[in-house]
Formats: sequence, C-alpha cells, structure tokens
Amino acid sequence: MDDIGDARTTGLGETCVNPESVRWYRIAVAMMIVSSILISFSGVIVRNIETVDIWKIALYRSFAFLVAVSVLIAFRSRGRFFGNLKRIGVQGWIGGLIMSMGGMAYLIALTSTTVANTLFMLSGIPFITALLARIILKEKLQTTTLVTMIFAGAGIFVMLVEGFGIGSMFGNLMALCTAVSFSIYAVIVRRNRQIDMLPILIVTSGILVVSAFVARYDDLTISTNDLLLCILWGAGLSGIGNWMFIIASRYLVAAELTLFMLLEFGTGPIWVWLFVGEVPTYWTIVGGTVVISAVALKALFELFESRSRRAPSGISRPPP
Repeated sequence: MDDIGDARTTGLGETCVNPESVRWYRIAVAMMIVSSILISFSGVIVRNIETVDIWKIALYRSFAFLVAVSVLIAFRSRGRFFGNLKRIGVQGWIGGLIMSMGGMAYLIALTSTTVANTLFMLSGIPFITALLARIILKEKLQTTTLVTMIFAGAGIFVMLVEGFGIGSMFGNLMALCTAVSFSIYAVIVRRNRQIDMLPILIVTSGILVVSAFVARYDDLTISTNDLLLCILWGAGLSGIGNWMFIIASRYLVAAELTLFMLLEFGTGPIWVWLFVGEVPTYWTIVGGTVVISAVALKALFELFESRSRRAPSGISRPPP
C-alpha cells in the first residue's frame, strides 16, 4: 500500500521514489494512452451508425454504458454500491443532470457538424473549467492560464464564425454547450473532492436512458448493425476507456492528464478522415490547432511547475 501511495504522487516531472512507483506510473501512462485512443474512435462509430434518430442512439449507447459502469462500480465498491450512490448528495445529482444534458449535446454535435469541430471545441474544456473555478470556487487564475485562455477562445471563435458561414453553427454551439456542461461537472467534482463522485456516471447514463425511452417508447426498433455499434461505443469505448482514465488519474498530475487527453482530440478527426473520408475545413484546422496548441503549452508549463508540487487534477472526460 505504501508503494501505491508513493506512486500516486509521482508525476512526469517528479523524482520517482522506488521501482514500484515507476512501475505504477508507467502502467498509468499506458492506460491513459489506450484510453484516449479508444475513445477517439467515437466519431468513426457515429459515422457508421445508419439511424439518424439521436434518441435511439442515446438510449442504447447509454444503456450499454450504464450496465458496464455499474458492474465496474459494484466490483470496486465491494457491497457499498447504493451507499456510494447516496453519498454523492444533491450536488452529485445536479452534476449528473448537467452531464446528461452535455451528453445529449455531444450526440447532437457529432451528428450536426464534423467530428473535428466537435473535438476541437471540447479541447477547450480545461480553460472553461479554470474560468468557472475562478468564478465559483474563487480559485486563483494564473497569468499563464489567462493568456492561453485568450488564445483558446480565439480558436473557438474562429470555428464558431466559420460554422455560421457553412451552416454548421448549430452543431458547433452544441459542442460548446458540451464543453461548458462538462466544465461545470468538473467544478462540482473539485468542490466535493472528499466524496467519491464516480457514481455520478450512473446518474448521468440513467437520466439519458430514461429520457430517451420516454421520447421513443413507441418505436424502439433499431438495426442489428446500429445496436452492436451502440454497445461497442457505450460499453467498450466509453466504459472501458473511462475506467482506464479513472485508474490512471490517481497516478498522474493534472498537466499529464491534459496532455494525454489531447491524443483523443487530435486523433479523432484523423480516424474519420482515414476510415470515413470526412475532411475538416481549413478554418476548422486553424482554429483547432490554436486551441490544442494552447492546451498543450499550458500543460507543458504545468509539468515544469509540478517538479516541486502535485497539481490538483480536476480533469474530466467528455460526457459518457
């Protein structure tokens, strides 16, 4: 247990305490890489789903995710499943509601604009979270954060304006709503660090399942192809990917988590380009490059700072 405790405070810029710490750190890095790459294939899944009914997609994908995450949490909690769910409190349920709204906005964004636009918008989550944490939690906003937020905001603005010109403004706004929703969730988690907020994922997926069922209870038919893809997406990519992320986040500092998450935002558009032939526009690439570069530079700066202290994570995945 002492070795694991040491590993949890070991970051890329810090000196490892012992060989066991090094081993756990390397496992965490590998898990973050696999997790980010797995979830980056979500865009390919969406583009291969035949139905255009997002409520059906939300229903079957969220149900698969609900089953997967419930099994994982039940195994992890060892008989305290409902107790842990109860302990998240009112704020946890509010966070779950906000996350469910963000999850629906995420689906709408993926089906209304390009995967590149959606993921590049989501890459601004760290900065939106920092701004909300400053307003709500009164956390200090560092000068470097403020500068990089300005650059990231400029990149997002470029994509929003371009979306207005090519008719994908609605999808871009939904992607931005997703980012804001997830940032609010991250702030709630940071405000309640003493509580295991993992059960929020059950609340989120549960709300999505119920909402989608109410919206489409009279027609639940879906092709075998779409059903299998929804199960793969919900239980496989999102379920396993988020589980790996949660485990890895215990052993990495916030800046490292941010850098590895950029794999998801950066490779997602590449997969849909290679496997589906969806090519992002010039200004989408420009705006997305500005946002991702700002995030990467900020994360690298934090890594150098983390040599002397561990940065609080507060990093979260986009809605399940």
